[in-house]
Amino acid sequence: MKWALCLLSAGLFLCLQNHVNAEQRLSRSVIENAVLEAKATVDSTYEYSRRVSLDRVRRNTANPSDILRLMKQPVGPTRTAVRAADYMDNAVNLIKRSLERREKRSINATDLISVNDLKIIADLTGCSAQVRIPSCRTTPNLDTFRTGSSNCNNKENSRLGSSNTPFARWLPAEYQDTISLPKGWDPKRKVNCFLLPLVREVSNRILSTANADVESDPTYTLMVTFFAQWTDHDLSLTPQSPAIRSFSNGIDCNQGCERTEPCFPIQFPRDDPRFGDKCIPFFRSAPACGSGNTGYIFGASNVRQQINSLTAYIDAGQVYGEEDIKARFLRDLTSDKGLLRVNTQFTDNGKELLPFSSPVPNVCATRARITNDTNAQEVPCFVGGDVRTNENIALTSLHTLFMREHNRLARALAILNPQWDGERLYQEARKIMGAYMQVITFRDYLLHIVGPDILAKQLSTYPGYDKNVDPSISNVFATAAYRFAHLMIQPFVFRLDEQYKEHPKFPSPLLHKSFFAPWRIVFEGGLDPIIRGLVGRQAKLNTQNHMMTDELRDRLFKFFAKLAMDLASLNMQRGRDHGLPGYNKWRGFCGLSQPRNQAELAQVLQNSNLAKKLLDLYGTPDNIDVWLGGVSEPFVPGGRVGPLFACLISTQFQRVRQGDRLWWEINGVFTKAQRKSLKEVSLARIICDNTGITDVPVKPFQYQARPKSGYTKCNQIPAFDLSPWKERIV
Repeated sequence: MKWALCLLSAGLFLCLQNHVNAEQRLSRSVIENAVLEAKATVDSTYEYSRRVSLDRVRRNTANPSDILRLMKQPVGPTRTAVRAADYMDNAVNLIKRSLERREKRSINATDLISVNDLKIIADLTGCSAQVRIPSCRTTPNLDTFRTGSSNCNNKENSRLGSSNTPFARWLPAEYQDTISLPKGWDPKRKVNCFLLPLVREVSNRILSTANADVESDPTYTLMVTFFAQWTDHDLSLTPQSPAIRSFSNGIDCNQGCERTEPCFPIQFPRDDPRFGDKCIPFFRSAPACGSGNTGYIFGASNVRQQINSLTAYIDAGQVYGEEDIKARFLRDLTSDKGLLRVNTQFTDNGKELLPFSSPVPNVCATRARITNDTNAQEVPCFVGGDVRTNENIALTSLHTLFMREHNRLARALAILNPQWDGERLYQEARKIMGAYMQVITFRDYLLHIVGPDILAKQLSTYPGYDKNVDPSISNVFATAAYRFAHLMIQPFVFRLDEQYKEHPKFPSPLLHKSFFAPWRIVFEGGLDPIIRGLVGRQAKLNTQNHMMTDELRDRLFKFFAKLAMDLASLNMQRGRDHGLPGYNKWRGFCGLSQPRNQAELAQVLQNSNLAKKLLDLYGTPDNIDVWLGGVSEPFVPGGRVGPLFACLISTQFQRVRQGDRLWWEINGVFTKAQRKSLKEVSLARIICDNTGITDVPVKPFQYQARPKSGYTKCNQIPAFDLSPWKERIV
């Protein structure tokens, strides 16, 4: 393969010497050769990456970066979109490098590659198809049910908010080269007159929290923490390129610390206790078609954009998937009952479990290593609507809970309407589930995050649908603001018995021993102990001197001690990868003050010591990574984020709601009677209906110690009224 690529490359260079005419136009043959070489390079890199990654999993030598990448591996339409973007980016770069050799100077891609040439490249690589606007004229039930990808939610701009589209930019991106390379790519290049600190050094100095130093939240339960992750997985997922080695020089990103696309490793500072590792592998997010050097041919700004592979709408996509093929895969098509697939090997005391994925590769074969029992039975990963279903057992439990609720609804609807076929039952249950998520998120959840004042100002009264509102998830929301809950994660996943005390048989595991561990649900007591732990134990309190537990900073996906990842470093590096502007730019966007010195920053943070530590690292408040700046702020009243993130989060949810043509409160989406029922939906009731738990807090997000008499009995919590869904047959 390498020999063939060398021949292609040499041929391309020779072609360029002879096929650039006086008007500086490239010949068709040059373009076709460049695309052929680009496709060969990308395909061989993908093949190498898959083969090596699978081999590492089979030999139990996969490191956490392998696991993280495999977990976020693009599939289906997302993989097609990522591959097309890689084809085009590589084709343009091949031509650019060859032209630079010919011209003996550095050039921009636009200097000698015309817009028409780029359009031809886009057609040949498949990028044109990725930005083509689909027609909505033949889409059935467009005003009744959502499409899997949310195409045609907005009838006038059919791709708005749909899966596999770029994140929105609320502020212009800031890249080192103004187009694509992240700040920090050249560590010696100053930003606003100061060198950027290594993200790992920032993590060590600002965020480190030993398990023993964790402070529990006096007000909110751990359900708040994991419901944040649950809702995030309905709204955003940024795919990485499947490549683990550089397209340009073939360097394996796991084998060295060189910055070469797509490798953007996280360097260790010299005084780091893990300095012997030198770096943590980090892979850049895949570019969107028509961004970076190629953006302007599609009418977009010529800066690198990233893909959101999920829909922007609150539609329970983490239950059903983000596109039609995956949605169909998750359905039980062996009967005409509208059900989701369930596990055929195991149950949870008679209750349904998620189906298993293909056992090869099995990144969830963690039991033997965690228990030190080489004879322990392993199980494959579970399958849910989102690829991160197995990330931790608390999240897996929520996936299982809502899968069960879909099936409960479908069975109940079948009794109400025996004339309905499986398709109608599935779509009606899915529609109700989407409305559940909207009601619970806006009525119950966001109040505890952004606080009552901002909720009343921006998110209380529904203003109606506005086709001109862009619901697309913003880059800053997905990459920074909605990662606030990482600082609310306890070092344990609590498992409690029927009295809400530590489970005597299945004690609470450390967080790093609950990653990719579906066997804990299959063999260790099922869902009930974990759900009790979510509603009966407190979230971690984010304080300015104890921010992120070291379970996440030093033991993230810890299968081998020295190779664990650091979530704080990943968050900041990802923000730089995505070209997010710094802290002050975002405070300006929100109409907040922009501190210029230590005294002003201390006033904003209400903490002079933290302000000094930040400026010792960054030099200026302008350079503070927006995620770090946001989580450093004191909370707004009644919330669990500061003013900056309260602004960004509320703005995003405001746009998601107002830009959704199928929002539950719109007349015609549901009947008046159905809307009345939906207003009464209760997370506590969903727990009661789908587990063996008999008493539960009526408000599962708000912490209260269990009274001697127990929490509210399930038979005292009103059932969801499905009677308005009974169809009258004329």
